[in-house]
Amino acid sequence: MAAGETQVYAKVNNKLKGRSAASLLDPLLSMGFPAHTALKALAATGRKTAEEAADWLQCHCNDPSLDDPIPQEYALFLCPTGSLLEKLQEFWRESRRQCTKNRAHEVFPHITLCDFFTCEDQKVECLYEALKRAGDRMLGSFPPVVPLALHSSISYLGFFVNDSPADVIREFAMTFATEAAVLADCTVKPCTKQLHLTLAHKFYPHHQRTLEQLARAVHPGHSCQWTAALYSRDMRFVHYQTLRALFQYKPQNVDELTLSPGELIFVDPTQQEEASEGWVIGISQRTGCRGFLPENYTERASECDTWVKHRTYTFSLAVDLNSRKDGETSSRRNGEPHPLPRPRSTGSPQAMQAAIVRRSVLVVRHGERVDQVFGKTWLQQCTSPDGKYYRPDLNFPCSLPRRSNGIKGFENDPPLSSCGSFQSRTAGEALLDSGIQITSVFTSPALRCVQTAKHILEELRLERKLKMRVEPGIFEWTRWETGKTAPTFMTLDELKEASFNVSTEYRPAFPCASLLPAESYSEYVDRCVASVKQMLSSCPQDGVILIVGHGSTLGSCMRPLLGLPPHNCADFAQLVKKELDPGQLGATMLCAPLHNEDTERRGCKTLWRGGLSLAQRDLQHKRHFRALGSLPCSCFLPPPVAL
Repeated sequence: MAAGETQVYAKVNNKLKGRSAASLLDPLLSMGFPAHTALKALAATGRKTAEEAADWLQCHCNDPSLDDPIPQEYALFLCPTGSLLEKLQEFWRESRRQCTKNRAHEVFPHITLCDFFTCEDQKVECLYEALKRAGDRMLGSFPPVVPLALHSSISYLGFFVNDSPADVIREFAMTFATEAAVLADCTVKPCTKQLHLTLAHKFYPHHQRTLEQLARAVHPGHSCQWTAALYSRDMRFVHYQTLRALFQYKPQNVDELTLSPGELIFVDPTQQEEASEGWVIGISQRTGCRGFLPENYTERASECDTWVKHRTYTFSLAVDLNSRKDGETSSRRNGEPHPLPRPRSTGSPQAMQAAIVRRSVLVVRHGERVDQVFGKTWLQQCTSPDGKYYRPDLNFPCSLPRRSNGIKGFENDPPLSSCGSFQSRTAGEALLDSGIQITSVFTSPALRCVQTAKHILEELRLERKLKMRVEPGIFEWTRWETGKTAPTFMTLDELKEASFNVSTEYRPAFPCASLLPAESYSEYVDRCVASVKQMLSSCPQDGVILIVGHGSTLGSCMRPLLGLPPHNCADFAQLVKKELDPGQLGATMLCAPLHNEDTERRGCKTLWRGGLSLAQRDLQHKRHFRALGSLPCSCFLPPPVAL
């Protein structure tokens, strides 16, 4: 068997000789690129083709670090393939859906053979030869089946490799390290400790049992071809966060980055002092340039999304010859559970309308609230000595509706600011342009939510056709409200008198009088579940149901629809704090199409962030107004997904 394998590799090696380092470097030198930058481009692209390296150099023509002698970091992993990989990928998806993301989701399924090490750009070709020599040497003794034993602890879940197969794999890693030291002058540290394939790491303790149940569905006996894969990464951005652009962005100033869908951005969270609210400073992996970018145009990406696959060695005789060809695989295809998603596109209005053939739900958070801009004393700032309202600033609302308890009633039930009203209208305009047909509207009784719903309906030209149904059950957690009494809202009669087209026939699941002051978290969750059921049961017809609520509504309403259990109290508070900082609750409009369990299983995202972040201290900052003018309406609202 070993002789047969060697013959297979001999054929592959003959094909590789025609694509040596010199043959890849010569075309770049003939184009006028300096040798050191050409070698840098080849290393950064995995030494696949001269065309890819030339494209990389053209994109990095304005990269200030292009001439810096900074090598790539390399690591060697043993990656599963075949049915075992499929089962591991399924575990990745389900564990993330049921238990949220943990550290294991940052990287594809693998066994680490060698920690990251540096290699000079001109010696990378020698690393490939070291991998081939080590593989050829261990090919005959590599175990046909790698036994995996499940191990679980309070913060770790994974498979351990034990007994003689583990010794053979360690010997392969040490052989590669020795060959790399001789051929490429690299200091490589092979893994000498317990070999393991991580399933979950640094997860919440209460998720351990669920993760263990999911892991038992992964049978290590599944057929598998193991592949040793050599990856590289940019050593400068090891401790950075990685963002992926969701939408195209055209810079409006020289200090901003151009974004294309799918582009990856490195962001240092400790170096964001210069960035104003809603913006971040990042470095584009595609161009190497540094600049500002709107954060709501991006989403978090995994750590390994920026890694580049160089070469692989598959330990199996029954394998397609092309799978071993040097460098002809894509940069990140073997063994990764999260392929790069396609950029979102709303498509034409006609296509979108045809797609929405079943009942769908769209949850929208209210616009900017006036007290989050002007503080808790906002009411004192706009009240005259005789107790009447006046407008001291353009971001205050033009007027306030009349309510029975007078102007004091707005203290705990604040209205939208002028920017909040503009945000709401812009969301409605986006819905109109997208061709989404709203058939039912529900809103929290909070004035800011009722106003947001009204502005959206006005832009949709539905303010007279659709009546807003006020559902107090989706009001935010009353424990976060100040005071020892239940919140007081405008009555339906007062809302109608103020020209809000509200329904008086709808019977809510939780009337305002049933809201408890400082309710427990379990009471809040039960209230949200009952309210969601009531809203859906009152809309038997097909179409899009619009729910206008609060930051916490996005999660508390979605999880019952997805059939998921609620977050525990600590996770819920952390989620709202992380995604919707209380200092920005009124500053960001968020829209979330809800997916059913089936669409979630297919990898659809549940929460989509969009909109603008406007605060009083930034109203004079031109960057916010530039974003406001350039944000395409389609960015606000992707098409809802049928339930």
